Amino acid sequence: MDLLNTLVDKGLRRETPTRAEALAVLGTSDDDLLDVVAAAGKVRRHWFGRRVKLNYLVNLKSGLCPEDCSYCSQRLGSKAGILKYTWLKPGQASQAAAAGLAGGAKRVCLVASGRGPTDRDVDRVSDTIRAIKEGNEGVEVCACLGLLSEGQAERLREAGADAYNHNLNTSEATYGDITTTHTYADRVDTVHKAHAAGLSACSGLIAGMGESDADLVDVVFALRELDPDSVPVNFLIPFEGTPLAKEWNLTPQRCLRILAMVRFVCPDVEVRIAGGREVHLRTMQPLALHLANSIFLGDYLTSEGQAGRADLEMIADAGFEVEGTDRVTLPEHRVGAGGCGPHEGGGCGSHEGGGCGSAASGAGVCGGAEASSGTGAGAEGASGPGTVTEGAGPADGPRTDLVAVRRRGAGTDLAPNA
Repeated sequence: MDLLNTLVDKGLRRETPTRAEALAVLGTSDDDLLDVVAAAGKVRRHWFGRRVKLNYLVNLKSGLCPEDCSYCSQRLGSKAGILKYTWLKPGQASQAAAAGLAGGAKRVCLVASGRGPTDRDVDRVSDTIRAIKEGNEGVEVCACLGLLSEGQAERLREAGADAYNHNLNTSEATYGDITTTHTYADRVDTVHKAHAAGLSACSGLIAGMGESDADLVDVVFALRELDPDSVPVNFLIPFEGTPLAKEWNLTPQRCLRILAMVRFVCPDVEVRIAGGREVHLRTMQPLALHLANSIFLGDYLTSEGQAGRADLEMIADAGFEVEGTDRVTLPEHRVGAGGCGPHEGGGCGSHEGGGCGSAASGAGVCGGAEASSGTGAGAEGASGPGTVTEGAGPADGPRTDLVAVRRRGAGTDLAPNA
């Protein structure tokens, strides 16, 4: 297929596809799906080999959020039966993170619900970052605390944070339909603040909220312009008790096409499969590893994920390997002399000479923890109660049986899933 040959060539050169080409990927047929995966897989392997980076979420504060994000089980007015608790102490958070690190995670994502942190909250999280880094050489820490005020990103970096996650989630044109308590511009501003402070920016999207193909392309092109080091791709889990409870729009094939499009647009960036992969990709998860080079290990913020051991077996069975702390995640051209964290060569991009695959890009974004409160760090839209209202969905019907509220790990007395 000429389209795929063109996209592979562009991906290997870090050249931006056209919008028409990105839309064409989403419009390919199921008969061509394996060809699409194979083509995007060539780009993935060129920049990241067969390595899979593992990330682990710790929900520092769950529920009770004043924001009205329609996808999120922690939103204002949510009737989802999730865990609700206030801030974990640094020792509790460090203990929770230890399970993920023992399972092979390279990055810990610290997430807290809310509009944004107070200065006291930044102090709390800074203490937690120091507690996790003490005795865990090479571990990366990403914070996801909502909208940042002036100076807060700098304080997090001084405490040892490597990255900050704040997702765009959807296109600017449709953002007001999803959230009314803050704006798309507010999110972009926080990404800029993180990048300006020297943090590796992590920012991604949530697919499956009823958006069009054009909306998906818009948000991915906007992310490329922001130049993220990491782009988490979340797949909405429509939870009972949230406004999007009936939005069962995704199939495994649709999810794979979305991941392929993101890889072609952002060829040399960490693409992370975040919340919802177990629900929507299901048995096709191993194919998605040919497109993305990063996943979350174990559970998400408010929903259970696949068993940690099953994640590791899936990676090995598919012929991939877990990326160790001794490896730099990003390609050499994206890693600056100063790095973006306290450990040199931590795998964070400097954005010198190119972002998201382009030689002329702007501020960065990393992808991870936020989407996991609904979907996963990077996972915000995917968490929620154990049952979901059924609605229009794939031919075999919504898989509400795959959705379970997290009842273990952080905020409970039970061992975590890692």
